[in-house]
Amino acid sequence: MRSVTRFLEGFILGGLVGVAVALLVTPYSGEELRGQMQNEVARIRSEVSQAASTRRAELEQQLAAMRAPRQPGAM
Repeated sequence: MRSVTRFLEGFILGGLVGVAVALLVTPYSGEELRGQMQNEVARIRSEVSQAASTRRAELEQQLAAMRAPRQPGAM
């Protein structure tokens, strides 16, 4: 679990550094840049939401399997 947390911290920090660099070197106007950033944020939110839904379904299946009564003699 600790490695996952460290990965997420690095991922978020890398994203923030990337945004800062992009803002400094972008050739677009402020309005164009805001539009592109809004589109990108919406895309990322959608991907994260989809990944979270998929993982939740997997975990719910695992939990259901763990809660199911075990058959005698089965391992």
